[in-house]
Amino acid sequence: MQTFVNWPQNSGSHFFREGKLTTLHIIHVLDFIIMKQKEDIPVISSEEVIVGNPDAAVTVTEFVDYESEQTAKLHHIVKQLMEEFGDKVNFNFRHYPQTTIHQKAHKAAEAAIGAAQEGRFWEMHEILIQNRRHLGTVSLKLYAREAGAMAKSFLDDMINSKYGWFVQDDLKFGLELGITEVPAFLINGEKLDKKPTHKNLSDAIKAALKKRRLKKAA
Repeated sequence: MQTFVNWPQNSGSHFFREGKLTTLHIIHVLDFIIMKQKEDIPVISSEEVIVGNPDAAVTVTEFVDYESEQTAKLHHIVKQLMEEFGDKVNFNFRHYPQTTIHQKAHKAAEAAIGAAQEGRFWEMHEILIQNRRHLGTVSLKLYAREAGAMAKSFLDDMINSKYGWFVQDDLKFGLELGITEVPAFLINGEKLDKKPTHKNLSDAIKAALKKRRLKKAA
């Protein structure tokens, strides 16, 4: 029985000789199949990761840099807001690594997206903030395990920058909004132009909740 493979001329067909598949050709075919399988596996982007009630009236979006001391300082305020507003508000985190001063922040953002593929974003998010001064690639794998992300491919995904383009998408989104520093916040898509203190964030959330109630009552 003859075996035929529909393989592009520039992709290894020179390994096909006299109606027989050589070992090298089989390797090319298997590599192609694996590549296509990877392409077919959807990646959960940062935009899709919601912490809290997915049906909440208000979404607070925070742009973060995992090496940023300011991001770390604001983290306790974010957790306070989560407790205070409960199911009325959910949170979405987008990545804005300032790579000119924080060389490891981009890879840390990729690690957060990687953990999100296993439903472990929030756990990883907190660990990265706590360990913001120790974000080497090997450490990221250990943090992922600590967060409960157990994928065997995690380290390879970091080395190969599997989620790098998704971090770039977040950066592009932030740049389009005019964001120049982190942390930065959106409340239901509207940029918070005031300093992100607890009071200013709380007031903005309350205003958004009131606006939603009035719209629903109309």
